[in-house]
Amino acid sequence: MTTNPVQKSTLSYLTWAFVATVIGLALGGWLGWESTGTLQGTASIFFICAVLAVLEISLSFDNAIVNANKLKTMDPVWQRRFLTWGILIAVFGMRIVFPLLIVVIAAQVGPWAAIVMAAAEPEQYAAIMHDAHMPIAAFGGTFLMMVALSFFFDHEKDVHWVPGFETWAQRYSSIKGMEIAFVLLVSLGVSRLVPEGPERSTFIICCVYGLVTFLVVEVLGAFLDKSQETASAAARGGLGAFLYLEVLDASFSFDGVIGAFALTQNLFIIAIGLGIGAMYVRSMTIMLVERGTLAQYRYLEHGAFYAILILSVIMYVQAIPGVHIPEVITGLGGACLIGIALWSSIRWNRANPGMPAPAH
Repeated sequence: MTTNPVQKSTLSYLTWAFVATVIGLALGGWLGWESTGTLQGTASIFFICAVLAVLEISLSFDNAIVNANKLKTMDPVWQRRFLTWGILIAVFGMRIVFPLLIVVIAAQVGPWAAIVMAAAEPEQYAAIMHDAHMPIAAFGGTFLMMVALSFFFDHEKDVHWVPGFETWAQRYSSIKGMEIAFVLLVSLGVSRLVPEGPERSTFIICCVYGLVTFLVVEVLGAFLDKSQETASAAARGGLGAFLYLEVLDASFSFDGVIGAFALTQNLFIIAIGLGIGAMYVRSMTIMLVERGTLAQYRYLEHGAFYAILILSVIMYVQAIPGVHIPEVITGLGGACLIGIALWSSIRWNRANPGMPAPAH
């Protein structure tokens, strides 16, 4: 990550994303022709792949900002590993292996049987994925809420975009476990809206797993990074952050993968569309890190974490039976928040020329 940002244009950062787009849409067109044998069917699948890519970008732009914030403190070697190994995990792990794993567990079938089901019985496959949405939303919503609140409940945070809430959060950040108590109260409150019985128990258990996963990743990351302080410079200060970012990526992917089944029940089309979007998110992450964009725009990171907080609430709400919020609203909501944060940052820069603009 040593490239001089002045020498790179915005388009140069998107080169590999453009390549992935061409290859992905070509595969989508081929899959459409093979499965339908008509130009209309081919065009329909081609269009769905493109829509899924846009959906993934809109839902994950805040993820790119959070990734960039973490990456800027990582060793360049681990930066490259996240941006190479990480894309393989994001595309193949979360967009292909994760949906298959859900079916394997829910239907109690083998991996090969799950693949056959995805190809030959997409309706049954989609039904299983739909039934698994509630526990996934509970787990992902809890994890993402902890991610967002950890940003606001920070006693070192000295820049506030929304002074009321952020000043209050900083004031009480010195109380140990404040954000954990907040998340537990929210999850217990939402659980009262879930019907009594197995569904409510599943919701609460998955919320606890989401909380425990966040805490384990935090502790494990701190331990690994601490143990590497005496290691070589190439390995120092990166493994813990790498694990944290991978789990964060997975949490962001939960809702997108499940929501994609509203557009198509074909696992392979979903993998193509969301995979293209994931490449753009990675490209934007690289650009944010190399250009130091977070340091240039004072409130951009705040907007991203507010978007994460709202996404976690949406995932909680969608865990309630009968409630569905369209993915386009989720994506546009996050994008609008980040846009407002960017506009606020530009206004601050104009009103305070020459002054530093820290990320938080």
